[in-house]
Amino acid sequence: MAEIIIKAQTRDEFGKGAARRMRRDKMIPAVLYGHGTDPVHIALPAHATAMALRTANALLDIDIEGGKGQLALPKQIQRDPVRGTIEHVDLIIVRRGEKVTVEVPLTVVGEIRGSGVIIQDQNTIMLEVEATKIPASIEINVDGMEVGVTILAQDLNLPEGAVFPGDPEDLILSIQAPQAKDMGESTAEEGEGSQEAEEATEE
Repeated sequence: MAEIIIKAQTRDEFGKGAARRMRRDKMIPAVLYGHGTDPVHIALPAHATAMALRTANALLDIDIEGGKGQLALPKQIQRDPVRGTIEHVDLIIVRRGEKVTVEVPLTVVGEIRGSGVIIQDQNTIMLEVEATKIPASIEINVDGMEVGVTILAQDLNLPEGAVFPGDPEDLILSIQAPQAKDMGESTAEEGEGSQEAEEATEE
């Protein structure tokens, strides 16, 4: 995943009033911490930050007022419950080559064969991976698969160096036959149709 450079400013005003003023100036209050360092309170440009955080596990290169860039991952994002705008961001410092544990989205691609139904048990997966090599998503290719096929964690095609720390036999998805209930409803409808036809014939 490419690093996204975000230019930040240090801040020394705190509280709700200061935060409102920052947001009016199209800035977002944030805090940068980790690796035993003291928390650094910063302000991030609202638009650039919102665009960057559209990507899960976005790797940010925080440039604080022209100083040395600091790599960080979003730890917690607070949003306005009504408007959905970002109100505050917690960023955790990471180092190049360091492994981190992150939650990565799973994306299903391809078309299954026949009338089966894809039942996805997990939409994300936890991975241990280098901070600079976090994948945007993990693809699961189901092209040509049929009813009865299951995909476990051990079947996933992970990027080089990425490790799933859980049980390799964790179920990710399965391809199942259509529900018997649906088939029963179809049969019932057919039966009703036949009965109506018989009644019409008798009349």
